[in-house]
Amino acid sequence: MRVLVVGAGATGGYFGGRLAEAGRDVTFLVRPERAAQLRSGGLVINSPNGDLRLAPKLVTVGELTDSYDLVLLTVKSYALEQAVEDIAPAVGLETAILPVLNGLRHVELLAGHFGDQRVLGGVCQVTTTLDPDGGIRQLGGRQELVHGVCRAPGPARVHEIDAELRDAGFTVRRSEDIRQEMWEKWVYVAAVGAVTCLMRGLIGEVVAAPGGRAFAERVVAECVAVAAASGHPVGEAARSRMLATVTEAGADTASSLYRDLRRGGPVEADHILGDLAARAAERGVEVPLIGLAYTHLRVYQGAPRRSG
Repeated sequence: MRVLVVGAGATGGYFGGRLAEAGRDVTFLVRPERAAQLRSGGLVINSPNGDLRLAPKLVTVGELTDSYDLVLLTVKSYALEQAVEDIAPAVGLETAILPVLNGLRHVELLAGHFGDQRVLGGVCQVTTTLDPDGGIRQLGGRQELVHGVCRAPGPARVHEIDAELRDAGFTVRRSEDIRQEMWEKWVYVAAVGAVTCLMRGLIGEVVAAPGGRAFAERVVAECVAVAAASGHPVGEAARSRMLATVTEAGADTASSLYRDLRRGGPVEADHILGDLAARAAERGVEVPLIGLAYTHLRVYQGAPRRSG
């Protein structure tokens, strides 16, 4: 299959790089600046699962002329609408789109543009970051990609897509209830993001502060309540893992929201926290801490960027 990976950042570069290393036909759709960086130094991955350096196949917007079998969409949510326009020339009659964004809003947007028959649901479990030199660094060893039909009928080539993704150096799993798994990942990311961004600290720093542990537990309770009211109650095992993560003493855990905020870059406030707060309001669920965290990030988004 011809695979187009949209974005060669921390997530797309990692999974796309592993697929390319395994011999798959992978092309990365990137911006001109990233293309120049990758052509100069190659795609570099530093990982406890094995380092990698390769010369990737690249294409920029405007250079897409043919359709692809699979589009792996890995952009941040604030770049989603532009990405939808960018990938349009690559989406043919049999193209499947596998997005691995957090939340659920992107599924509705993609299905509205390309149809339910082309859009899968996806969840990725990997912690990676982009170094200043453009290299990708994996933090920890977990690397899993989960996919499944999120909105019927979904793509017809699900089995073929599953086979294409397997045996590429990371775990692949086909889910029969991907929407539930997307909800559980969403509330986890929202909880860790709200705790770290609102308190401006790592999990261990928050827990060490007076009232920090109780605050983190209340954030989890709000996120879980929204999922339950939306028809996707979080399982006890997932809830326990979430609580353990946000209350771990001494942990240096941080969310991608918080890392982006600390760097002074754009954040996925609307997609992760804003949409959750909106769904809570629609269902009459009180989420004062999630709402406060969202307001906090929206103020940050509107403020002039300052260095230091």
